[in-house]
Amino acid sequence: MSRRDFVWLMSAASASAVLAPQLYGCATDPVTGRPRLMLMSEEEEIAIDKQHAPHQFSNDYGLLRDEQVVGYVGEVGQAVAEVSHRPHMPYSHNVVNANYVNAYTFPGGTMACTRGIMVEMENEAELAALLGHETGHVTARHTARRQTSAIMTAALLGGVGIAAAQSERLAGYSNLVYAVSAVGATVLLAHYSRENEREADDLGLDYMAQSGQNPQGMVDLMQMLVNMSGRQPTALETMFSTHPMSEERFKTAQREAQARSGALERDRGRERYMDNTASLRRIKPAIKEMQAGEAQMARGNHAQAEAHFASALEQVPDDYPGLLLMAKAKSAQEKHQEARRYLDQAREVYPQEGQAVHLSGINALALNQPERAVDHFERYERILPGNPNTAFLKGVAFEGMGRQRDAAEHYERYLRQIGTQTEQGQYAAARLASWQ
Repeated sequence: MSRRDFVWLMSAASASAVLAPQLYGCATDPVTGRPRLMLMSEEEEIAIDKQHAPHQFSNDYGLLRDEQVVGYVGEVGQAVAEVSHRPHMPYSHNVVNANYVNAYTFPGGTMACTRGIMVEMENEAELAALLGHETGHVTARHTARRQTSAIMTAALLGGVGIAAAQSERLAGYSNLVYAVSAVGATVLLAHYSRENEREADDLGLDYMAQSGQNPQGMVDLMQMLVNMSGRQPTALETMFSTHPMSEERFKTAQREAQARSGALERDRGRERYMDNTASLRRIKPAIKEMQAGEAQMARGNHAQAEAHFASALEQVPDDYPGLLLMAKAKSAQEKHQEARRYLDQAREVYPQEGQAVHLSGINALALNQPERAVDHFERYERILPGNPNTAFLKGVAFEGMGRQRDAAEHYERYLRQIGTQTEQGQYAAARLASWQ
């Protein structure tokens, strides 16, 4: 297998997920109480979370397995959610193992903070501000509003069918990255407008203050992000692309915090935050090495990235993201046998998580071991069903085994889900045509 073939197969880990929107009429805006045209129901918002959150979490190296940290984030997040305009939503507050600096939410209230941002915050008020901001996106129904706007705009240009397709594209879900990507939530959260961000800031500050937190936490959070943008622009690329920062937002937060002068006397919860996140802060130097390695990977400097990942793994030998990142760096240099060793260790470290299994299947294809690849892909589907790319990759594996009928079945399955708009879809269609 050539390096080009391997890179192409790696790209097959990105998928399109098509949502078929149903048309709904006016709804009551939960924040303003006024009628608003909304073409996504609350049930659909919740369904999006259930369908896509597991894949995004896997893309971010799985959920953090630290009961103290996760329980603490859930406690702070739930206190914020309970005073929001939509307290009935099924909120879920999670921490993912990704190293980049960000937090994100799905429209039904399933949200996550990366461990990269957890090690940068310094007190509970900042955490409450972060979760309050994400809660604001949920309560203001920004995803549903964005889809509605896209449908209505496209409808003026060419009918409901075109409008629906356009809305999916603009909403970011038709390009959902599933299993193996270095970016994380960028695709899911792109296109929040500045108006959306200002509204989420205002709501988030209000919610966190109502939950008993010091509103200065919102100012501190924004200041931390602005400070980091100068020192580590690559680490913040995702944060600012999904939640664009501006001087106006920062000054507004300062003004709104000062308007709640009585709440500014509250303790910011530094000691409580430090106590509950001590396990994460201990590995901050390793996380920094991984961030540096990922930046080098993005530039195509795979050998330099490998050195950073090696340094990280010296500090945390069984770190799941570190092992996978090292495997990716090795694979990018065509060191597939060495990559396999790290993938094997990653599966042992976190057997319930799917990304290492999926990558192991691609690694087996690179080593011309299609039977082993099929085993990995079938195991992956048991762990994390619903990724259409796995059907395509199994088709490649079966074709490599000379099992044309099985390959055709999986290529057809992929095409039914995705169609021919991807390079993989075009390949699958061409192979099926050649076999007729």
